[in-house]
Amino acid sequence: MAIMYIFAGIMHFVKPKAYLRITPKYLPNHKGLVFLSGVAEVLLGIGLFLPVTKNSAIYGIIAMLLVFLLVHFYMLKGEKEGAGIPKWILLLRIPLQFGLIYWAYYYLPF
Repeated sequence: MAIMYIFAGIMHFVKPKAYLRITPKYLPNHKGLVFLSGVAEVLLGIGLFLPVTKNSAIYGIIAMLLVFLLVHFYMLKGEKEGAGIPKWILLLRIPLQFGLIYWAYYYLPF
């Protein structure tokens, strides 16, 4: 899981245009948000490796994934917002997001 989030975060810097295209228009400072979300993903991914920060990183990932739901619903608004991705794929991403949330939650000690 950690590697996936670190990789996803790095991609915000490698391919920022892809993330800028799907950032909801109603949010301010798209470049800043793409940058911050990339940094957050990298740091949270690294946090998963460290026992002292693992649980905090998991809560951070869950919160981040919940916020990212805004993007998934925004992309359903139209073809331009969906970046040309077929609607059925965009619809499948929503339950996938909840699957990722559960995956993170699963690793919390109870």
